[in-house]
Amino acid sequence: MTIFKSPHDDIEIPAISITERLFQGLDLAPDRVAVTDGPSGRQITAAALKEQIQRLAGGLTKRGFGRGAVVALMAPNIPEYVTVFHGVAWAGGTVTTINPTYTAHEVRKQLLDSGARLLVVAEAFVDTARKAAEGSSVESIAVIGTAADEIPLTDLMGERLTDQAPVDLERDVVVLPYSSGTTGMPKGVMLSHRNLVANVEQCQTVFAPAPGETTIAFLPFFHIYGMTVLMNQYLCGGASLVTMPRFDLEQFLTLTETHKVECLYIVPPVALALAKHPAVEAHDLGSVTRIMCGAAPLGGELGDQCATRIGAVMTQGYGMTELSPVSHVTPLEAPRAGASGLTVANCESRVVDPETLEDRPPGEEGELWVRGPNVMLGYLGNDAATAETITDDGWLKTGDLCVIDEDGYMFVRERVKELIKFKGFQVAPAELEAELCGHDGIADAAVLGRPDEEAGEVPVGFVVLAKGADLSAEDVRAHLDGRLSSYKQLHEVHFVEEIPKSASGKILRRVLKDRLG
Repeated sequence: MTIFKSPHDDIEIPAISITERLFQGLDLAPDRVAVTDGPSGRQITAAALKEQIQRLAGGLTKRGFGRGAVVALMAPNIPEYVTVFHGVAWAGGTVTTINPTYTAHEVRKQLLDSGARLLVVAEAFVDTARKAAEGSSVESIAVIGTAADEIPLTDLMGERLTDQAPVDLERDVVVLPYSSGTTGMPKGVMLSHRNLVANVEQCQTVFAPAPGETTIAFLPFFHIYGMTVLMNQYLCGGASLVTMPRFDLEQFLTLTETHKVECLYIVPPVALALAKHPAVEAHDLGSVTRIMCGAAPLGGELGDQCATRIGAVMTQGYGMTELSPVSHVTPLEAPRAGASGLTVANCESRVVDPETLEDRPPGEEGELWVRGPNVMLGYLGNDAATAETITDDGWLKTGDLCVIDEDGYMFVRERVKELIKFKGFQVAPAELEAELCGHDGIADAAVLGRPDEEAGEVPVGFVVLAKGADLSAEDVRAHLDGRLSSYKQLHEVHFVEEIPKSASGKILRRVLKDRLG
């Protein structure tokens, strides 16, 4: 067995909850501003944030939302997101984070699967929340803001819960984000307090935001990248966040300039904008010394262009929801173009031939396997998928083909898994295929990603019409519109006589990719 050890020394992972770790960071300077709402400038101090978290936890406890209770959180990046996330965690419960741009159809699926009893939603998304909650286990909806006939979040506040509610740090699920894993439909990823604390500490060794440092948080907190690397890592380290509910380049550049940001956390489409968009020239970004890009591979040439234009060091990281998420980061002091990084502290990597399951030596390609304290507990209610993903001895199969060189740098080559990465978001072909085949006029369907310079990949559909059906590409798109989020919509529809499949019935996506050229 060839194991690539981390070049970093092992670190101590404190036996505390993720919110106890957060409070350590907030207590470093209680009077400093911890979170600023970017569009409005509204601010909350570290002390006030801690008080709000403890008061919400007290109120939730009184209402019976303690250990084992699942609370769904559906909101963009706003200061209250931190309060709700950690209020639930401090009360001993589980947060399932939901993309606020989801349709009611998508939200209901997650509510049903997670068993959420309370849905906390930002005011702008109340209508979707109400429709989604119908027929689910949700007992009540709480609104960040106000909405007729719903509970304001402020009404959930109670007396401060001063101590962490009893939890099993190793086994209790503190957050339940949804991911498609290496294939298939979205699944609840069970992450424990230890998983999150471990990855915060692992991130601190490589990103190391200084106490009082500020960054712009446009990467959504409902996604594991924004959740761990920004929300939790920055606040745990005594640093500060400026939140953006949605990405807007002009606003992003203005906030970066105004707050003298030193490190930017981005995804490849933003790297493209920073490298080439003319709006960048109108802003003073001289404070930026480092840029971290993740969520999808970034080509070395584009990374270099971005770094040169901004005058900063560009590094990449690698991770996935099932890894809490970070497993590899390129060090600032030794960047390497196109590399996704070195294995983080307390982690090990292997490169395994997906056919023979034999380990590959440095410089040879195989599937990346990772083992460490940040590996998820498993998929909620899906033992089969868990067993397919995590080996008996703890190795998580990432589904990504890679090469690790003699120096330990990992380079992602291609995905074994079928997921489409659209602007950093996961699009599961199986989910789109299921929706397409649900149409009476569609006999069969397949979806795959087509490379796109701006988005990374865009979903493309191949459709077999049912006998006698007369559907246009617009009809097919209309079926998905309203049922799935905008980033899951098909950019092209190709009508075919049949979907090529193997003898076992598996879609031969490479054959379809060849048809795309």
